[in-house]
Amino acid sequence: MGDVSVRPARVDELDRVSVLTTEAYRADGYIDGSTTGYAQHLADADSRMRAAELLVAVDDTGTLLGTVTIALPGTPYAEISREGELEFRMLAVGVEARGRGVGEQLVRAVFARARELALPRVVLCTSSQMTTAHRLYERLGFTRLPDRDWSPGPEVHLIAFATDTP
Repeated sequence: MGDVSVRPARVDELDRVSVLTTEAYRADGYIDGSTTGYAQHLADADSRMRAAELLVAVDDTGTLLGTVTIALPGTPYAEISREGELEFRMLAVGVEARGRGVGEQLVRAVFARARELALPRVVLCTSSQMTTAHRLYERLGFTRLPDRDWSPGPEVHLIAFATDTP
């Protein structure tokens, strides 16, 4: 794998984005082998592309390495964002691409998009179990935003993070 770049996803990549996203979450034990519930939501890259911004990280051969979804407040994929904030969700890095800084590059692309839109803050929520992701977010300047923590279901606790757009 060569150099990594981040760009908007293309329609012809949606199937691969769906597979990469669900496989990444499944590999970390965040979803099981089912194709219902959140797994189905993760696999719906087509809806994410239509209702939000869907970015991909690829290497110089075009191999898909990771993905992230960006949402503005009040749009279908926004969960916790408010006026003046850009939210990102469903950050996923393929198992074979981990350890190469792909997740960080995707988050930095979110920062770049926030600057383009003149939005002063970036927010996200993540499962309380995703401790590896928490370390990445903290390293990039995110701090906890506990007043926006929430639970979409009885066994799912999501915790919020925010940072000023660098």
